[in-house]
Amino acid sequence: MKTTVFDNARIVDPSRGIDEVGTVVVDKGRIAAAGASARNQGAPGGAEVVDCRGMALIPGLIDSRVFVGEPGAEHRETIASASAAAAAGGVTSIVMMPDTDPVIDDVALVEFVLRAARDTAAVNIHPAAAVTKGLAGQELTEFGLLRQAGAVAFTEGRHTIRSALVMRRALTYARDFGATIAHETQDADLAAGGVMNEGLYASWLGLSGIPREAELIPLERDLALARLTGGAYHAAKVSTALSAAAIARAKADGAKVTAGVSINSLALNEMDVGQYRTFFRLSPPLRAEEDRLAMVEALRDGTIDVIVSSHDPQDVDTKRLPFADAAIGAIGLETLLAVALRLHHNGDVPLMRLVEALSTAPAKLYGLPGGTLAPGAPADLALVDLDEPWIVSEDAIRSRSKNTCFEGARLQGRVKRTMVAGRTVFSA
Repeated sequence: MKTTVFDNARIVDPSRGIDEVGTVVVDKGRIAAAGASARNQGAPGGAEVVDCRGMALIPGLIDSRVFVGEPGAEHRETIASASAAAAAGGVTSIVMMPDTDPVIDDVALVEFVLRAARDTAAVNIHPAAAVTKGLAGQELTEFGLLRQAGAVAFTEGRHTIRSALVMRRALTYARDFGATIAHETQDADLAAGGVMNEGLYASWLGLSGIPREAELIPLERDLALARLTGGAYHAAKVSTALSAAAIARAKADGAKVTAGVSINSLALNEMDVGQYRTFFRLSPPLRAEEDRLAMVEALRDGTIDVIVSSHDPQDVDTKRLPFADAAIGAIGLETLLAVALRLHHNGDVPLMRLVEALSTAPAKLYGLPGGTLAPGAPADLALVDLDEPWIVSEDAIRSRSKNTCFEGARLQGRVKRTMVAGRTVFSA
């Protein structure tokens, strides 16, 4: 494998607190040197030298909430197509949700995902296993065997566990194996029939609303159980000011709690639904502008730990329907970084904090390699022109599904090259 020298790059590495112009040397699939101290040392014979003047070099993104259709719905997305989309977006590792057919709830399915990833994926694929068998919310899966097989976390994917007893047992069981429970909370009764955020705009559109309390009530329960059990709990996707406040209180109490937010909840609000635009039917629903601003503040101050794309491909047949009948979800792997950079360009969140939430923090949360440019680490990285403007076009989307919230959006910041274990998997 040829040695690659990235010269004159702005190196942003939250794992070491570095934001400086310097050189990164990649050799034999790993970072050999990175920083200002590596400049002007010359390149080894035969090395590829890349002049990165005016560009930033960051650890490859780790997207910890990605839904993939394989197995069972390959027409929406395969592991191969998801990894191609990820590479184009500077994402070098994804945590794959267990919402497949069949559900990833036993060792054979974990092994299938890892085998398919080895054969077809350009990026690192890390399967998350279901908390309960069949995602039914009743009988726990075999955490120990699944963890041993390669599951990096346990989650119910799109589902919320109704039973407090099941959640208590899951947190206790996961604690004994050093695993994290990642849970998306929505009270099924409060949200029943709801299709967007409850409020005046939903009333104007004549659509049933989902109150913010539908997210908060099961979240408060889970946080109390995390305190009780001492288990590691990750609130997978929070979207309201109420939820952010609850997370902050739990952290202050010393609970082992972390939180994530979808890029959609940081960049969009309920008004983007417009005239029944079904690509904006999401879970959690797009909230009011004051909630979006609360999410940005919670990200900036560290209450929220990670940003996810919540990549959820849906096909034309399930999206081009009346709003209330349309499938929930949007793709986001290819636009994750560029949309997040909006917060950098408008001064809302420092670049270092954004890269931390997109890469370093999820690596730490799930115990994954990557998330750093420290010497000796795997050479998973992204070269980014932070200022290059571009427009999202359906024709250029690499995902098999095209249900993006950002079609036609003008973005600033584009990935120029993505490298996984020293191998270039995307180049613009």
